[in-house]
Amino acid sequence: MKLPLLTVLFWTGCFGVMTAVGQVPVDIEPIQAPFEMPVLERPSFPGRTLSITSTGAKPSVLCTQAIQKAIDKLAAKGGGTVVIPQGEWLTGRLILRSNINLRLEEGAELHFSGEIKDYLPVVRTRNEGVDILSLGAMIYACEAENIALTGSGKLVSPDTGCELYLRQEGGVEETLEGVPLEQRVFDGADQTKIFLPVFFGPVDCKNILVEGVSFEQSVFWNIAPTYCKNIIIRNICVKSYGHGRTDGIDIDSSVNALIEYVDLDCGDDCIALKAGRGNDGTDRNRPTENVVIRHCTLKRSVGGVAIGSETAGKIRNVYAYDCMMENPQTAFLIKTRRPRGGGGENLYFEQIHIRSCKTVVSIDMLGSARFVGDWAERFPARPVGKLTPSFRDISFKGIVVDSCSVLMKAIGLPESPIENVTLQDIQSPNGQMRLQDIGRITFQ
Repeated sequence: MKLPLLTVLFWTGCFGVMTAVGQVPVDIEPIQAPFEMPVLERPSFPGRTLSITSTGAKPSVLCTQAIQKAIDKLAAKGGGTVVIPQGEWLTGRLILRSNINLRLEEGAELHFSGEIKDYLPVVRTRNEGVDILSLGAMIYACEAENIALTGSGKLVSPDTGCELYLRQEGGVEETLEGVPLEQRVFDGADQTKIFLPVFFGPVDCKNILVEGVSFEQSVFWNIAPTYCKNIIIRNICVKSYGHGRTDGIDIDSSVNALIEYVDLDCGDDCIALKAGRGNDGTDRNRPTENVVIRHCTLKRSVGGVAIGSETAGKIRNVYAYDCMMENPQTAFLIKTRRPRGGGGENLYFEQIHIRSCKTVVSIDMLGSARFVGDWAERFPARPVGKLTPSFRDISFKGIVVDSCSVLMKAIGLPESPIENVTLQDIQSPNGQMRLQDIGRITFQ
């Protein structure tokens, strides 16, 4: 069956996502989804503005204190917009407060330090689904409301030769489960390891806007709201292709999110939805739900849109449509592992044009022995319990593929088969599929 033309045309450069009728619309169009989606509005800010130069910031000199002073001064008055003017500015970790919009003017470049000391003291954060106390984020916020990162400037990460990158811990160990949060401290003291800070990482915040800015040369995940509510990410650019673990956008145990008109070129997943890991995540039981992704250009990556692999709190109510993907390894990457718990449901992908990829759809619940040992073996079937993941109610409709090696690989668990997958109006030059431990699958 021949599909209608996609409704959005795409330009491949950053900030070049173009609609069929012109530039990215200023107003946020009504959100329509196959589930009940709350209305999302931009946070509003008082009319006050304050330039970082008025609190002592100078170009090319570490000016963390001056920028933070501007943020805190304006927050104490009830909020407003802190302005990063044209020029190159060097900083360590910044902490946004309620009712603060951090705006980068055209030509402004905010360069971040690569030294551990510039991200201390440790703060509450999450790494790969496990709560810890570590460096947090280059731009951080905790329990704040009405915060924004806007403008047309650039945020630039340190390079991979920096102290942060060289002293990083590779991943969170399962042995942290059961350890109280106050004992999960990773501050780099006495040459111990640290966990890399994400670029922008609000925790437990509400009403968040990221718009217009670009993120370059990241060392870890770029935009990663955790335990947040009401998130708008639009018209931003991420350039992190070149080394691994540099996801573009990670929505983690957060609800009500709109991602639109973004241009992501990433060294890992472009957009990943997560919800905690193992007992840590199932005990907290914080899902990611009500996420709409539209009018996006997703480029080189491991996964174009990924679900998991940390899904303990469940991923549900996701609608991605009217997007272009250019050469991801896997366009739709849905993944978990046996001992991680959770899973996902009500996942809808429609009107996506994939120019080239290795695999269009991959649903993998086994993982690899490298990470989970003999849990990655299909048999024996394991008893169904607290950490048994499940995936169900997944729909792919109107997907156009120019080139691929495999259409679909779906590997469930014998004790928890993948249930109710629908493929409708799929155009692909390759129909190769591998299905294992999958229940009902419908082709239309």
